[in-house]
Amino acid sequence: MISGEATAEFDAAVRALSAVRLRPEVRITEVPAPSRIAPYALALEAEVHSAQDADEELASGRFVILHDPAGPEPWEGTWRIVTFARAELEPETATDPMLGGVGWSWLTDSLQAADAHYVADAGTVTRVVSESFAGLEEREPSVEMEIRASWTPVDDDLTRHLQAWGALLCTVAGLEPLPDGVVALPGQRR
Repeated sequence: MISGEATAEFDAAVRALSAVRLRPEVRITEVPAPSRIAPYALALEAEVHSAQDADEELASGRFVILHDPAGPEPWEGTWRIVTFARAELEPETATDPMLGGVGWSWLTDSLQAADAHYVADAGTVTRVVSESFAGLEEREPSVEMEIRASWTPVDDDLTRHLQAWGALLCTVAGLEPLPDGVVALPGQRR
């Protein structure tokens, strides 16, 4: 593929992604993208806020689209999505041996629900337990979950992957899923 065609393909994908609307609790901002991994990249950062308290952040994450017309072998395609999602959980989840598997299933279930097909998936689910001592001993223990994942879309429609990631963020944040047939009002894009 010549450079002009690759640029047009990437630009079309970016335009399509900018039209995606996620739940109103999800606030998306474009941030600087990595420049050394692929010739074309877009990075979005998101925060999920409580519907009751707009200042209360429930989860955060990053969604990066990489495009390399040369199709690096490990990617198994010309597009690669790299994501990150993080949220604080209830302290009692710290010792749950199923937490990692549940976190990964939240990602794969979100992709399946959005009909976002992919190959070459990889990732980790990490739990961080923080306990405070001495001058900070009055703080309650906290547990954070981090889901880091990457995958290769099997077609050029990346919008379903962004929708899946938005759903993952809402799940990690503890938001109830929207009932079938209910459409979220457009989210805020900064």
